[in-house]
Amino acid sequence: MSVAASLARVIEDQTRGELPVHLTAWDGSTAGPEDAPHVVLYSRDALRRMLWHPGELGAAQAYVTGELDVTGDLDDALTHVWQVSAERGLSKIRLTPRLLWDLTRLALSHKLIGPPKAPPASQARVRGRLHSRARDRAAISHHYDLSNEFYSLILDEHMAYSSAYWTSAAPDYTLADAQADKLDLVCRNAGLDQLGPGARLLDIGCGWGSLSLFAAERYGARVLGVTIAAEQKEFIDARIAERGLGDLVEIRVQDYREIPDSGFDAVASIEMGEHVGQRNYPTYAAVLHDKVKAGGRVCIQQMSRRAGNHPGGGPFIESFIAPDMYMRPVDDTAAMLRDAGLEVTDVRPMAEHYVRTVDAWYETFEKNYDAAVRLVGDEVARVWRLYLVGGRMAFRDGRMGVEQFTMRRPADPATV
Repeated sequence: MSVAASLARVIEDQTRGELPVHLTAWDGSTAGPEDAPHVVLYSRDALRRMLWHPGELGAAQAYVTGELDVTGDLDDALTHVWQVSAERGLSKIRLTPRLLWDLTRLALSHKLIGPPKAPPASQARVRGRLHSRARDRAAISHHYDLSNEFYSLILDEHMAYSSAYWTSAAPDYTLADAQADKLDLVCRNAGLDQLGPGARLLDIGCGWGSLSLFAAERYGARVLGVTIAAEQKEFIDARIAERGLGDLVEIRVQDYREIPDSGFDAVASIEMGEHVGQRNYPTYAAVLHDKVKAGGRVCIQQMSRRAGNHPGGGPFIESFIAPDMYMRPVDDTAAMLRDAGLEVTDVRPMAEHYVRTVDAWYETFEKNYDAAVRLVGDEVARVWRLYLVGGRMAFRDGRMGVEQFTMRRPADPATV
């Protein structure tokens, strides 16, 4: 039996129906409906990866290495597979005796027996105790130290790597405009519009400095931004010098748990809380509370997962993009922030804004795809294509959300 036919028989048995894709294997054989998304297996190594890592991780490994490819639009193909899975009520693969027998026969028939393939070079390798300072630095370095030039091939002029806030549908309204509106929303939620020039803002997980620079330029805030990515600090320091903001903005390479300063008028943290972990989140929330003065405001933007869903980004994102990330339902996060002593005054859902944001990132990335390949190689470029497409789908389909929390540290009773 041909490779495609053998594989189709196993998949159809598991998916309770016709093969959801049109499959072409390395021996030239085909299976599945002609009008379905076209998946090509260029090497038996693709199947070896999927046999050792059934589900999302093995398929992602095969895709990023080019052992597996999708002809046509990747978003359309993944959306179709998700829809079929939902319609047929499919969930995680269960290794039943029947499936084990089918996989063994498939492996023997098509010479797939052998040790697991080495993980792709682009897959993260982080070690040590979960969310220790050293492991967190390694995880952040894997994701953010690709180079500032690479991220400039995806992001807008602010270099804002978080959901924008879209306030217009006008054709001339750009991603940069939407990011500026998001940054302004954060500043106003943190109270900078009421505090006036000279207010002290702490920006935890400042990224490439979009908020730090915006708050200083627009509101005259005196900003301390912290990041544990050395390349980000280098980038921001150059922008500080270019814009003459040295007297207003200071950037440190510093873990959020090591910030000695306190008494800030306001604290903000944009899409940082997902990376501190479940066990450390009370520590993170305590930092938000302790660093702002009594009566001061805090604004964070953070991704979420629905109850019952996997709390991380999924096997692919956790292995290739953001190791150790953790997301929880919105109400659980709000409760942890309240437990730290903060008063949550507003929670603004923004998932639809993230869909539009990732749309814009993906469009820019595809325009710059050849430049990205020259800069980081084909494998890393394929990682990011899969990441952007999959991330957009997760927000679009409601598997992930993002919210902006506005909070206040209650005034010290002794001073009221």
